[in-house]
Amino acid sequence: MVSDPQLLLLSASVAKILGFSREFCSSEHFLRCMAGNELLPGSKPYATRYGGHQFGHWAGQLGDGRAINLGESGKASVDTQNLQLKGAGPTPYSRGADGRAVLRSSVREFLCSEAMHFLGIPSTRALSLVTTGDSVLRDMFYDGNAAEEPGAIVCRVAPSFTRFGHFQLCAMKGELQLLQQLMDFTIASDFPDLHARHKAGEIDRQNLYIAWFAQICQITLTMLLGWMRTGFVHGVLNTDNMSILGLTIDYGPYGWLDHFDPSWTPNTTDATMHRYAFGRQPEIVQWNLYQLANALLPVIGDKEALEKELVRFATHYEQMWRDMMLAKIGLEPLSVEEDDALIAGLMQILTERETDMTIFFRRLAGYEHRRNDITLADIVEDALYDVQAFDALQRQSVNNWASAYSQRLESQAPDKDARKLRMDALNPCFLLRNYLTQEAIERMAEGDFSMLHELHEALQKPYEENPRFARFYKKRPDWARHKAGCSMLSCSS
Repeated sequence: MVSDPQLLLLSASVAKILGFSREFCSSEHFLRCMAGNELLPGSKPYATRYGGHQFGHWAGQLGDGRAINLGESGKASVDTQNLQLKGAGPTPYSRGADGRAVLRSSVREFLCSEAMHFLGIPSTRALSLVTTGDSVLRDMFYDGNAAEEPGAIVCRVAPSFTRFGHFQLCAMKGELQLLQQLMDFTIASDFPDLHARHKAGEIDRQNLYIAWFAQICQITLTMLLGWMRTGFVHGVLNTDNMSILGLTIDYGPYGWLDHFDPSWTPNTTDATMHRYAFGRQPEIVQWNLYQLANALLPVIGDKEALEKELVRFATHYEQMWRDMMLAKIGLEPLSVEEDDALIAGLMQILTERETDMTIFFRRLAGYEHRRNDITLADIVEDALYDVQAFDALQRQSVNNWASAYSQRLESQAPDKDARKLRMDALNPCFLLRNYLTQEAIERMAEGDFSMLHELHEALQKPYEENPRFARFYKKRPDWARHKAGCSMLSCSS
């Protein structure tokens, strides 16, 4: 029970999916349910256990220590969603912890899960954010200076919250019968097309499992490409934070790139290893898929077939990443050699100086290769964090790349307006940058919730430029470069 629950944020689109009316979401009963003080009609809450590899090492049983599943809801079977409270108190798997969550991390989880959805990246959703009226003791920087913080609860929503770690724990414990039962249940519940093929006799059990793993690889790849397209860094890509449905899950020390830097990680715990840095995410996601394959192998029994899918994942990623990068700059594939050379040249430009990734790609959509008064170097300079202009060699390097790029535009995409529409649909103008969320959190501490609600509104149309939110479409300010909550974050929540 929490002492004084208050509804801070509600996702109207998620409520609609669940079939919850506006009146119900405004009711005291709904508020008490989202605070964990009452149950929804027909709800039978439960928690699950899972394990996982954390930073490359097996960590044993991990959770779920503070996530409580309320049950399923939806207007029809195809819309069935699971509701889960995060931070509503301890579960049987809490390992002595309080099962609570603080407001700052709960705000970040609610906003980011919704932002990812509207960016078109597979993600868990958020229905509600409720403050509890109670304090939670947390050591934000793990430096021995624990402090009381306001508590909060997020209601997360997804078709399934099953993680790689659920299967890993069964395998590690030698519970092979339970492992197979979990595999069969997951396929029947969350992969109905595959289940139907098996029931119809079109595919035997072993090939069913292999096809299922192949589908997991494919949907995970779709999620990963969304991250790389927008510059998103998860920050804690442990196997227990990988969804079996290819959904981005568990928003802890995440962040989007401000300046383009493949080595950047938002996680203070990862500050020396950079294991989960932006540019390493493809490698780590594949590694996590390997660990899932190892867990499933005792039941599937065909190591060669699983390895084939893992190799296919890497091959498909390379091809699809190349095509995605070309699409971001308004081009179509030509040849692997020429495409790779053009992309590599662009990566060099973006990393040579601190270049804001989001602003650069958005501005690039307006580039007119037949004009001489506004060069590509001018566009890049607008996105630089160091305002010093290019020297002669740097400007020549940019202009050389612009020449090759302009030739491709002339042959593939000479219509600037049509090209801009395509590019703007892939390159957002709004991202939920860490400094924006941190500023909103600090204002909330002073009783000002206006920026929180503005961010919630802005994130729902991230590809459309809205004059009301023009101040959100800017580079990270200097004061946020090294500030806690803006540059890097801890896992403390």
